[in-house]
Amino acid sequence: MDERVYKTVSQSGAVDLTIGVLVLAGGIAAGVMLIVSGAKLLCSRKKMLI
Repeated sequence: MDERVYKTVSQSGAVDLTIGVLVLAGGIAAGVMLIVSGAKLLCSRKKMLI
């Protein structure tokens, strides 16, 4: 009985860790894309104001 509970809990922990890594990677990717698009907007601001 205890071994079955241990295996279930350890599998759940592995899934949670995997999901956490994927969410972290997605958040970093989204942040980089936002910074790049903001930099492009700042560069094009000079052309729009003239």
